[in-house]
This record gives sequence, C-alpha cells and structure tokens, in this order.
Amino acid sequence: MNDRTTEAERHKPPGKFALLPCLFMLTGDVESLLRGELPRPWLGGAGLVAFVVLYVLTVFGGLDDRRRRSPVVLGCLGALAAVTYALSVGYGGDWLLCFPLLSLASGIVLRGRGRALGAVVIALASSAGIVAGFRGGVEESLIVSYGTVLSGLVTAAILTLFETVAQLRETREELARGAVERERLRFSRDLHDLLGHTMSVIVVKAEAVRRLAPRDLEAALGQAADIEAVGRQALTEIREAVTGYREGSLTTELDRARSLLDASGIEADVRQSGPPLPPQTAALLGWVVREGVTNVVRHSGAGRCVVEVRGETDRVRLEITDDGCGVGSGPAAGAGTGGSGLKGLTERLAAAGGALTTGPDGRRGFRLVAELPVDAESEEDRDT
Repeated sequence: MNDRTTEAERHKPPGKFALLPCLFMLTGDVESLLRGELPRPWLGGAGLVAFVVLYVLTVFGGLDDRRRRSPVVLGCLGALAAVTYALSVGYGGDWLLCFPLLSLASGIVLRGRGRALGAVVIALASSAGIVAGFRGGVEESLIVSYGTVLSGLVTAAILTLFETVAQLRETREELARGAVERERLRFSRDLHDLLGHTMSVIVVKAEAVRRLAPRDLEAALGQAADIEAVGRQALTEIREAVTGYREGSLTTELDRARSLLDASGIEADVRQSGPPLPPQTAALLGWVVREGVTNVVRHSGAGRCVVEVRGETDRVRLEITDDGCGVGSGPAAGAGTGGSGLKGLTERLAAAGGALTTGPDGRRGFRLVAELPVDAESEEDRDT
C-alpha cells in the first residue's frame, strides 16, 4: 500500500499553488513602483494588483477540470491578456515579463486544444516581440518571444503528460479489476461444475450401495470403491481448478457420463465420431457433457439418455437427449445465476464462437445441443 501511495504521489499533477511562485518574475516591477521610478505609479500599482488577481483566478480555474472551459475562466484569461497588453505597452521594461506569465496561464486553460493553444501562443509571442522591439531592442524582443512560446507550450505539455499518466494508471487498475473478476467467474464456474457433477455421482452411487448391500455385498463394495475413486479425483480436479491449469478430457467425461447414467438406472447410449478435437474444444465439450448428464440424472426422471458427439473438419456438434419428463436440462437445471448451470455454459460457448440450445424433444424428453467451431490452427499444431 505504501509503495502504491508513493507512486501516486510521485505522478500527481501540480497543485493549484505550484505555479504561483512564477509571479516573482514581477519583482522588478514592484521595486520600480516602490521607488517611484514610473509615471503614474498609482495606475501601475492598480494594474499590477489586477494582473496578480486575474492570474491567480485563471490558474486556479484552469487546473480544475470541471471549470477549465467555463465562461468565467475564459473571461479571466481574456481580462488577463488585456491587462498584460496595457502594462507592457504602457511601461515596457520588466513589465514585458507579463507575456510569459500570460502564455503560461493560456497553456493551463487551453491544454488539450492543440490548434487553439498554438494560435494563442504564436499571437502572444509575436505581440511580445513587437512590443519588446519598440521598447528595448532586437535582443530583448527575441528573449521575450522565446520565453513566451516556451512557457505556454511546456506548461501545457507537462500538464497533459500528468493527465495521460493518471488516465493510464486508472486504465491499468480497471484492467486489473477486470482480470480479477474474470478469474472469480472462472473459478465459480469450475467449482460449480466440478462439485455439482461429483456430488451427483457420489449420491447416486451411495444410493446404489444402500440398495445392493443387503443382497449383493460384492457389488456394493464395488460401488463404494467407485465413490472413493470419484472423491479422490474430485480433490485433484479442485486443486487444478484453483491453480487454473485444469484441462478437461472429453473422452474421460463421456466415460464418466456412461458410468453415472448406468449407476442411476438410466440406459446410456454414448457415441463419438469424427476426427480428433483440439484440446481446448474437447475440454469445453467435456464441461457440457458433465453439466448436461448431471441435469438428466437430477431432474429428468428419464429411462434412456443418448449422448452423441459428431465432429467435422471445421465444426463439432454435441447432442444430449433423454426420454424423461421434459426438464432434464431445462429451466430447473439452468436456474443458476452468474457462472452456474446452463447459463455459465452458454457464456463459455459464446465466448468460443459456439452456441448452446435447449428445448423439448418431441412430446416427451429434452434435448441439449452444443456447437463449436474447430480451431484450424490447433488442428495444424496437432498434425505436426
């Protein structure tokens, strides 16, 4: 936290009082007034006070993004220009330094408006050079003109740089927050799909153990061994999901689906055809098989379920159908929010350029269809 605070302070733009010391450039004018070296000193004093007040108001307003382009701030800048011309033309000498200060204030107010700022700075530098040429000479004219150009453009560039850095920092923080949110969504999806499927398998097999134990102890022990294996595998998958390196296997999920359906008393018909699939596509379809079959076991009351994967060169289609009561993969199963249930799968497939559709399968039963494009680059990598 301290490091971030230090970095923010280091890149913090100048405050409202940071540019007030520039007014010390007018110290020579104040000395001339106090010594009575100027004609009509009261008029010069009034002009000096007006210049200082208008400069402060313009700088303070220009450093406030909400007020920078308001008529009040622009009016103060115009009034500051009028006083600058009056003092410089009337007195000359050190009063010509009002032009660089006016240019500095213009750079603050007009930063980000390149053409307008350039035109104003050029006009001020030309005016300062002309007035200084009449009052002093060529050398003084060049110095004042150069100072006028430099103060306006450099001030605008520095403030714009600070603002750009601040915007980049905000964008970086926003991207970091988005990455954290995406990781949370990924983890919630994985955790839901992993635990939902695993707990369904454990419940189904535990029920099988209870049914088989009185009449077939050996079969019951086999189901208990399956529960232990599923539990161990679930622990491994959860650890991999936490670290973000889990890669699903479509073949493994199809085998698990067949085992789960058989243990639930549902006739399983699992088919797969077509060329081998890229790992990412296979993993995504593995999630669909896991969620779809789990929903069939939980909600459908079906006696038969068909899981078919048909792959082509550029597209793969997964279809899960059952002859249950019509809610095997329907609203009851997809009622989750955020990253759970069929809604999460729909978002995953859409992000990969695919689609997930569900609906009744004729008069009875339910159908889930997932379609995904096959990544051509992944196919090439696989062939090599």
